[in-house]
Amino acid sequence: MTLACSRDRLQPTLLPEAEGPPVDWRASAGYVDYETAVAEMEAHVARMAAGDAPERVWLLEHPPVYTAGTSAKESDLLDARFPVHRTGRGGQFTYHGPGQRVAYVMLDLTRRRRDARAYVCALESWLIGSLADFGVTGERREARVGVWVKRPDKPCGPAGEIAEDKIAAIGVRLRQWISFHGVALNVAPDLSHFTGITPCGVRDSHLGVTSLADLGVAADMAEVDATLRRRFAESFGPVAVS
Repeated sequence: MTLACSRDRLQPTLLPEAEGPPVDWRASAGYVDYETAVAEMEAHVARMAAGDAPERVWLLEHPPVYTAGTSAKESDLLDARFPVHRTGRGGQFTYHGPGQRVAYVMLDLTRRRRDARAYVCALESWLIGSLADFGVTGERREARVGVWVKRPDKPCGPAGEIAEDKIAAIGVRLRQWISFHGVALNVAPDLSHFTGITPCGVRDSHLGVTSLADLGVAADMAEVDATLRRRFAESFGPVAVS
């Protein structure tokens, strides 16, 4: 069997190697303004660096917004119909909005392993496992970070490639080996909102964006959160709901 991605060879977990409290698991109701969320996330990371706060995963939804990572190109902003924010995370342009579960993941990799690639791999494994619980097969791709699903129901690429859609995006940053920013899983967002950008800089005609709802999976956010929490514990260790 040929591996689709070299990251498939990496260990799918990043469990703590040192004793410590469980990861604080928090979910916010309603929509959280993007700038407000980033300010709170940055403040929490600073407290973690000072030894005054636990690791945390923060689940939320944003109002419609486009965010640009450190590799974003202005030419990929096609229609700024929503507010645009430049961020310090890795990656290019993406969209956040209602129906998308964003998880800001603040972990101390010194407790786990100081390996950024292994961390991204573990995030992908977390998402792939969560999708499997909804009957969706998510996969990694070598030059495309995130989680993809094959779409044989869509037109092939120019060389006969099977169409694929991204269902979950990953954009992270490390500061003193503490992670922040995180992942975004498309549950039931308005997919037309992605047309204002070139998502993650991917221009190939056979590569698009999808969601659980688009794939025919009816799942509410509470179901998604429960699955994410259980699968996160498998990949990263115990959590405590706050």
